[in-house]
Parts: sequence; structure tokens; C-alpha cells
Amino acid sequence: MQARITVAVVAVGVVLGVTGSAQQAIPRTPDGRPDLQGIWDYATITPLERPATVTDLAMSEAAATALEKGVADRIERLARPSDPNRGAPPAGGLVSARTGETGVGGYNNFYIDSGDVVAKIDGVYRTSLIVDPADGRVPALTPEARKRSMTRAAERKGREFDHPEFRPVGERCVISFGSTSPLLPNYFYNNHVQIVQTSDHVVILTEMVHDARMVRLNAEHLPTHVRPWLGDSIGRWEGDTLVVDTTNFPAHHLFRGQSAEHLHVIERFRRVDASTIVLRFTIDDPTTYTRPWTGEVPLRASSEAIYEYACHEGNYALENILRGERSRDQRDAAKRPQH
Repeated sequence: MQARITVAVVAVGVVLGVTGSAQQAIPRTPDGRPDLQGIWDYATITPLERPATVTDLAMSEAAATALEKGVADRIERLARPSDPNRGAPPAGGLVSARTGETGVGGYNNFYIDSGDVVAKIDGVYRTSLIVDPADGRVPALTPEARKRSMTRAAERKGREFDHPEFRPVGERCVISFGSTSPLLPNYFYNNHVQIVQTSDHVVILTEMVHDARMVRLNAEHLPTHVRPWLGDSIGRWEGDTLVVDTTNFPAHHLFRGQSAEHLHVIERFRRVDASTIVLRFTIDDPTTYTRPWTGEVPLRASSEAIYEYACHEGNYALENILRGERSRDQRDAAKRPQH
């Protein structure tokens, strides 16, 4: 009896090959597809672009450990109680070490959850999320894109507060001020995503501004004049990899402040084990970038819950921004000489 069991185990191992243990660890849906469902955390301290002083994609474990310890130490330091006897801040706010400008600042570190781990994919720590080009940098903009950007800036200069639709879509609570497609960390907070999967649809719900992207499986793209806020996503399975193809982005949805109507995003979701999905994405827009570029993001299984991001409830910030500018207009008009 023992011999039969041993032979059976060996036979299974031969059939599965070197990836057998990984395949056994991957949960699957009733129709046999890898189960991508659940809540995933994609926050990381690995930057999208590799620093110019770093040449290799791979990072040593010692270097990764040192980086993660530095972040942990910073979080601990900023979490210490404030001195109750400290003096008042300087008039106009604190001076930024980076810009030299004064300001009252925004959230303190209590509200920030930008990530505390180095991205690790296929056992290798990464110095950047971008893997192609080889330098780990976003390719140069085309002359057309540079001209378009300058024209857009000139048209809005001095008019940024003239109309609600001149304000960013994230500020208006329309869509996330992170990157929904492709799914990229925002290095700020709310870097969780929930995936729901059926035989003909996949829903990708991002925590930031609660965007829900509907991926229609084995479907065709909508007509080019139909442009949903999050683009039009269709999907297909290539073996155990879910491939999501997104086009038809609207003109107001600028990826990295540049790409919109001609943006084409390909995402490949590959579940590698019980607790990890590797997302490989490719950005292609010949009107914006001189070549396509590709990156990879690890998604780690999370036990956290995603709560509603109620951006629209009493969004008085936008109203107050515009009201403040109208008040300034009135003050400026009162100072002008009367004829």
C-alpha cells in the first residue's frame, strides 16, 4: 500500500513539473480559472521609475531590508506624540525644504499609507516598477505631446478657477486621482483593490474614490465615440493569465497628465501563489510617447476591508475653491481705478 501511494505522488509530481506546487497553491473558480477574487494591497516604496543613479532592475535583499527599515523608523518617529508646549507655527506656515515656499501643509503622517515594502516579483526585489525600457524610465514625450501640453497649459493659465470643469477630475470626485487603468500605486493612501470575478465579467474596484471598472470577457470594444470615464475594458483568458485590454478613454481622463484619447493599456493579471498576483501592464500611445513601455506591480492578499470613499458627500471643497476665487475677483475689481 505504501509503495502505491509513493508511486502516485511521484506520478503527480512528474505531470505537474517544476511548477506543480505553485499550481496546487493557486485557488481556482468552478470553471477552472485562477481565482483572482479578494482584496489586494498594491502599495509599495518601489518607485514607478528607476532613479537615474541606479542601473539594475534587481535589488539585493540587504538593500531592500535597509529601505524598509528606514520607512518603518520614519513612521514610528512621526507617530510620536507632539510636544504640547511647542510654540505657534510661523506666519504663513512652514517653509518647504523642497520648494522653499510656505504653506500650512496637508495631511500629517497618520493619514498617509503609501506603502512600507519593496516590490518583490518572482523572488527578486525591484528598483523600479518599469521593466521596459531597460533603464526603467518612462520614454520621452513626442514633439506632438510636448506641444499639446504647452497649449493646454497656456489655455488654462490664469483661468484654473474660472469653471468647475477646469478643476481636476479627482478634485471634482468624478474619478480617482490615482491611476485606475493601469492599476498603479499612488504613493499616498488607499492602495487597495477588490476583484470580483464571474464567468463573463471581472470587476476591479479601487479603494481610491471607489472606482469600479467593469471588464467584459470575450467581448468587443465599444464604438470609438463611446468613451466611459474609466475607458472601455474587455478581457480574455490566455491560459492562466487574465488579459485586460482598455481603450476609448475620454479627453478629460489624462494619464500622467498627458495621454487620453489615444491611450491603449494592456494589463496581464497572473496569480502566482495563494497570496500574490503579479500585474504586468503595457502603455501604448504613439501620439504621446516615443515608444510603448511596460511595468510590473505585485498585488498582495490583504485581510483589510475596503470602506466607502464618500467623496461626493458634501464636497464643499470644490465649492469653496471657486467661491474663494470669486471673492478675490471682487477684491481685485474694487482696487481698480473707477472711471
